[in-house]
Amino acid sequence: MRRVFLALALIAVFLTSANPAFALSRAQFFPPEPPPTPWPRPPEGRPRPVDGQLLLKSYQVQATIEDQVATTRIEQLFFNPGSVVAEGTYLFALPEGASVSDFALWADGQRIEGKLLNKDEARSIYENIVRQQRDPALLEFVGRDLIQARIFPVPPNGQRRIELTYRQVLVMDNGLARYRFPLRVPNLADLPIEQVAINVVIKSRQPLKAIYSPTHAIDVERVGEREARIGYEVTDVRPEVDYELFYSVAAEEIGLNLLSYKPGGDDGFFLLLVAPQVEVEEEEAVAKDVVVVLDISGSMKGIKIDQAKSALAYVLDQLGPNDRFNVIAFSTGIRQYASGLRPAEERARAKEFVDLLKAGGSTDINRALLEALALLDGSSDSGRPALLIFLTDGLPTQGITDIDQIIANVSRQATKRVRLFAFGVGDDVNTTLLDTISQKHRGTSAYVRPNQPLDEIVSGFYAKVSTPVLADIRLDFGDVVVEDTYPYPLPDLFAGGQLVLAGRYRRGGTVDIRLTGEVNGKEQAFTYRDQRFATSGGEAFIARLWATRKIGHLLTQIRLKGSDRELVQEVVDLSVRYGIITPYTSYLAKEPDLALTGEGRNDLVEREVHAATGQEAPAYGAAAVEKSVVQEALRQADSAYGSAPMPAPAEGSGGSGRGSAGGEPKVESGIIVRQVLDKAFVWKDGTWIDTAYDSAKMKTVKIEFASRAYFDLLSKNPALRRYFALGQQVIIVLNGTAYEVNGV
Repeated sequence: MRRVFLALALIAVFLTSANPAFALSRAQFFPPEPPPTPWPRPPEGRPRPVDGQLLLKSYQVQATIEDQVATTRIEQLFFNPGSVVAEGTYLFALPEGASVSDFALWADGQRIEGKLLNKDEARSIYENIVRQQRDPALLEFVGRDLIQARIFPVPPNGQRRIELTYRQVLVMDNGLARYRFPLRVPNLADLPIEQVAINVVIKSRQPLKAIYSPTHAIDVERVGEREARIGYEVTDVRPEVDYELFYSVAAEEIGLNLLSYKPGGDDGFFLLLVAPQVEVEEEEAVAKDVVVVLDISGSMKGIKIDQAKSALAYVLDQLGPNDRFNVIAFSTGIRQYASGLRPAEERARAKEFVDLLKAGGSTDINRALLEALALLDGSSDSGRPALLIFLTDGLPTQGITDIDQIIANVSRQATKRVRLFAFGVGDDVNTTLLDTISQKHRGTSAYVRPNQPLDEIVSGFYAKVSTPVLADIRLDFGDVVVEDTYPYPLPDLFAGGQLVLAGRYRRGGTVDIRLTGEVNGKEQAFTYRDQRFATSGGEAFIARLWATRKIGHLLTQIRLKGSDRELVQEVVDLSVRYGIITPYTSYLAKEPDLALTGEGRNDLVEREVHAATGQEAPAYGAAAVEKSVVQEALRQADSAYGSAPMPAPAEGSGGSGRGSAGGEPKVESGIIVRQVLDKAFVWKDGTWIDTAYDSAKMKTVKIEFASRAYFDLLSKNPALRRYFALGQQVIIVLNGTAYEVNGV
């Protein structure tokens, strides 16, 4: 029988920038001896647990937040797939201020209650496990109360279910609250969890405004102004970051909330959440003009044209009573539904026109776009926002076919009120054309890949932009100088949507932020008083979110305008500094020797610039579309952890090939780039190395793992706990000093 310890820590919820949150979560069995090495690999390419290690099969979380009181119910199902009976102890680190209302471990139908230990008792358990098992993961838990429960023997192919319910009061800071859950709980054998689901219901007496997760792609269902349901569900996953959810409440028509982060000795980072009401009265909606330009060339025959017609019908059905519209179909020539912009009540006749369209002929993109812009330019009401939705599946083959000339023609014809949204269907579209005209005219481009539902994607997009409530928005930050903001230019605000703006600022302070824009040709202004830009500390994730968006912007500029040394240098530096790995910045994982020195990064830049010199990147085809999709996702990223962790290389190129509770990645399935707060670490030669460390210029202060000096340093500098928890061998740069933990 193998005895094991299972530790799971939950997280306290901090809402003020003066008292920033920090993550405390890990679930792990601690065997009394190191697991065998290497781990066996089954035929399908996935590692198997060793005897005595359990699998976390499912992780279900249901949270209800009512007027800032969060009740969280957790259910975990553990399974013993081995041939050896396992028995152990379950450790659960409680969040500060949490009140446990129910905890139970179920074994063979018996309910086993847990025992509560205070912080001092818990600290002794944590540090003993760190020393004896040589696993620093529990360092993050020090200072927390603890629930302890004995796990009855788990037979081979047996399972145990753990249930926990706890309550917390979420502090509301200037109308913004944060809920955090420790999802960063790797499976007990470092294998994927079969199912992870987090469902949150928020109910509030005041209207809900922004609902935002910097860590996960969430689905938000609004149930009126005061209730929302937020879902996140994945299968076969190893969570690497904790789940965070921000939400704001405000009685105003448009809510605004500011988060910021100011690292020592550097400019700050800020995140601005701007969200209007969900339900808008008819007189409050901004009247708009909508022109849909539809490619009906021969290549659109079949399912493409059918789905395009379905999407167009949806757009017409969603027109507001004061909206105007027209439809232009193009191939070799142009077919227009009617002259001028037509009132919304004509939608039925327009749908009849659309139903009769047939695909055939060539593709005159230039003429189609100019005719659509002429319709909008000729409008008598220039104060209305104008949405031009352009849908094509091919390259220009008729009329003017030079891409640069088409872009210039569109720029000359379009007025400032035009928002151009381009949809490329399939891979035979010119991404340079679609991306450039959409970005220049305050819109976005999207690509419908083969076998994706065109009608669903276009309809889903239009549902988000169908009800503008504030157009041509502008922000004034008072005496605080802000710069390098993304997205730029600012988009309009739409009912039920939100603006997530990331940027830099120089010096912190408290200011009044002023938001202005237009509603039906009249200027509206909103003032948000006493908004604080941090002078130190704050929300570290903002730095990585800003860097992600900037990398997306820079990569797009390089792709559309050509390689420039300064742009490439910025991409390399940001990628290394924040551990942002994409298919086009993978050198951090592939060539850490170069990425981790200033001289090496210069070599990378020279190589990238040289490779691009004289070689024009393809503008169409599957590779071009994929690049555009990835870069647009980076440019519009809402998550600070949107780029996927880079898997460890194949055997012989890094990693120890051995499972370790201390965070060492396995060659087969491990991660060799990890993010901790605003730092990135690379796995190299058995050590997690801070990307801020320059081996050519820095000397390290060496500390033996689990020694008295090691624990003394952590006691004096608790900020190191998060970083030292990575493993037995870590190099971390903090306040200009490089610390090197040696576990050998």
